[in-house]
Amino acid sequence: MRSGPGSIISLITIAILALAGLFLTGGGLWLIVAGGSWYYLIAGLVMLATALLLQFRRPEALSLYAALVIGTLIWAIWEVGFDWWPLAARGGVIFILGLVLLLPWITRRLGRRNVAQALDGVVVTPSARRGSGLALSGALVVALVVAGISWFTDLHSVEGRLPERQTAWNDLGVPAGEWHQYGRTSYGQRYAPLDQITPDNVDRLQVAWEYHTGDETQPGDPVETTFEVTPLKIGERLYLCTPHQNVIALDATTGEEIWRYDPQIQGELALQHLTCRGLAYQAPGTADQAGADAAATPAADAASPASDSPTGTATALAQSGQLAAPQTDGQPASADDAATAPAAPTETPTSNQPVAAATAARTSDTCDGKLFMPTADGRLIALNLETGAVCTGFGGGDGQIDLWQKMPNVNPGSYYSTSPVVVTQDMVIVGGTVLDNVSTNEASGVIRGYDIETGDLVWAWDSGNPDQTTPLPEGQSYTPNSPNSWSISAADEALGMVYVPLGNQPPDQWGANRSDAVERFSSSVVALDIATGEVRWVFQTVHHDLWDYDVPSQPSLLDLTIRGESVPVVVQPTKQGEVYVLDRRTGEPALPVVETPVPGGAVEPDFTAPTQPVSALSFDPPAIRETDMWGATLFDQLACRIAFHGYRYEGRYTPPSLEGSLVYPGNFGVFNWGGVAIDPVRDVMFSTPAYLAFVSKLVPRDNDSDLVVNKSQPDGALPALNENFGAPYAVELSPFTSVLGLPCQSPPWGYVTGSDLATGETVWMHKNGTVRDSSPIPLPFEMGVPDLGGPVITAGGVAFISGTLDYYVRGFDVTTGKQLWRARLPAGGQSTPMSYEGADGRQYVLVAAGGHGSLGTKRGDSVIAYALPGEAAAAE
Repeated sequence: MRSGPGSIISLITIAILALAGLFLTGGGLWLIVAGGSWYYLIAGLVMLATALLLQFRRPEALSLYAALVIGTLIWAIWEVGFDWWPLAARGGVIFILGLVLLLPWITRRLGRRNVAQALDGVVVTPSARRGSGLALSGALVVALVVAGISWFTDLHSVEGRLPERQTAWNDLGVPAGEWHQYGRTSYGQRYAPLDQITPDNVDRLQVAWEYHTGDETQPGDPVETTFEVTPLKIGERLYLCTPHQNVIALDATTGEEIWRYDPQIQGELALQHLTCRGLAYQAPGTADQAGADAAATPAADAASPASDSPTGTATALAQSGQLAAPQTDGQPASADDAATAPAAPTETPTSNQPVAAATAARTSDTCDGKLFMPTADGRLIALNLETGAVCTGFGGGDGQIDLWQKMPNVNPGSYYSTSPVVVTQDMVIVGGTVLDNVSTNEASGVIRGYDIETGDLVWAWDSGNPDQTTPLPEGQSYTPNSPNSWSISAADEALGMVYVPLGNQPPDQWGANRSDAVERFSSSVVALDIATGEVRWVFQTVHHDLWDYDVPSQPSLLDLTIRGESVPVVVQPTKQGEVYVLDRRTGEPALPVVETPVPGGAVEPDFTAPTQPVSALSFDPPAIRETDMWGATLFDQLACRIAFHGYRYEGRYTPPSLEGSLVYPGNFGVFNWGGVAIDPVRDVMFSTPAYLAFVSKLVPRDNDSDLVVNKSQPDGALPALNENFGAPYAVELSPFTSVLGLPCQSPPWGYVTGSDLATGETVWMHKNGTVRDSSPIPLPFEMGVPDLGGPVITAGGVAFISGTLDYYVRGFDVTTGKQLWRARLPAGGQSTPMSYEGADGRQYVLVAAGGHGSLGTKRGDSVIAYALPGEAAAAE
């Protein structure tokens, strides 16, 4: 017989059908044994039968495959309804193979006799071939119609309109066109009272200017090196910090650099994260200033403050060689110079280019207005607002506080403030991040209050020793490994309270040995007295947290009208999807909170809490089912189904296990550090919930030194994450993904939502973002992707976000949630935008686009300001 192209295509098609059938049959049997769907076994057998019939040139092959197409369609609709992406995963391969079977090279061979049939006298009629082809064609047309219907059907959208109510609000004295704290004010609302940009004109926004910081990835950086800053806008200037913690002042209207300060971060550091989310600001005249601002002068020998800690300070570490020396003019400095005061700014550049920091520090004896900058080597530095010079009146004469004082387990880089500190009239309140899941011998999560003028320690609240807040006596140190506050706090000076979001005690997934104090304060919102640090109230968001559900977001404060009464509340988003609305005077729920039973059965001798608190305003997703498994094809979806049944999963709060447990929502969080945006005039909330499942598996440790979950020790001082040295178990943590790296759960994975805080109702909810920058092929499919970075909401009725995994900044109608505008970013925008008014009278929207290491988004160093064209802005 002659073999032409038709024969080759037929042989390839038969081979593909046979291989696919074998995979589905074998995997289908595995899934049935695990307790899953019978579909895959049936589909595999039908594919094998179709391949066999094609081999014998039987037209019935097409009819049998047509039955598979219709059967798959019925099964898929029964499982997921008219939901396009889940339907496509189930039927895409089936549909494509059906089209291949209708190719003329294949259909012409059907009904023709092969050599054996000719010898046997077999006759096949052409009508049989035509009938089979029509059956398959009809089945594919039906599948195509269903696909078209599902493409235009959005089962995940909630439509509605937020109320247009007008209530009184407290702007805390911040001018409307400025942004004085991370969340604009100490209330953390992320609300800009500017209305030049509206739903009617937001689509006319254009780039006004773009600035490049020059801060790039360096050798020795941790994976999670991120540009997460939200700049401040004070007067006519912007102030921001970079991942490597340069502080930069820009002209807010033109983007021109005014000064730059380099803190000269010391040596190799045991960093899990390298970021700076923002600066804190003390306004001029908020406390007594002695004399006028002195001229800035070089500091020849400004050493770090001496420590009375028994464990030593940055100075002691430098002298002992444990802290590497900084670089000066490209040459290594001596170890004795390692703790010298950092370099100063270079003032007034002539162009919009990064300016090198001077090698000698400039100082100012007094500063009428200060910026506070925490550093990765554990310092808090005060800078002159106008010049960027170090304020020597703060911190014992050199403008900085050594945050390692009285800390246990000194390991530079393992503790520092990634988030801006809280500034009140008299106090600077400092928390910090502690290495997570590295060991049981880490620094303390102590929260400290310092005198805003002198830098003297006034109080220290240690959740491991909560009743003593006065400074520790000589020779004592804070509690090791106590729950820390790595996120951003909020403050109400009228009530005299600072609201602190607390994390968990590491290791996150093992809690058998936690103290009573840890059990009380872990994963809580704690209200501390600003003056004394004493606990005023505590609300625990997770009892006995085994899921890394630390409280990640800044609390947002507002006066909320509930049932006709104005109630001062704190709104606290959480990783597990609850948004708690609490009376900020007492910590009592202002919207109902119900204790709900949850799964038990932790690995002994650990345990789980019998119940967990669920809020009336909740973004907790429905429990994952087998039918929620997804993939790019039928085959990786089958693999995800098998994996799903291989893990322990009984819903939210399924405890970690030796076989591996599904954690959903995962520790990425429904909400993370970006938090939510609050319109205090309308009493509404704009948020960006994300939904990704993770896998948590406990791995037994035989000793306190061997690596059991890392293949090798990281380079330099970087820590071996998730090893939990000192605990009986390490932990393997990973997203629940397929062999192709795609989430095993069906999209959407990210939304934008609008909620009425007065009623606790989520009024609208829409999927948000594309997979353009997450997939191997840059297809802009609107599937809904996670957002890491917060929103900003404006009085003009427009909210902005930039943190989705695709590289866009977007503007939304707050009332309806409709996307009104988007602009392409040069890198990942994992930061929280802000909005301000420039000297030209235009309202600006500002975005930092520099990427996020652990998310794999593109790195960069851009700060971009958008505004309406001059003529349009003038007309508003």
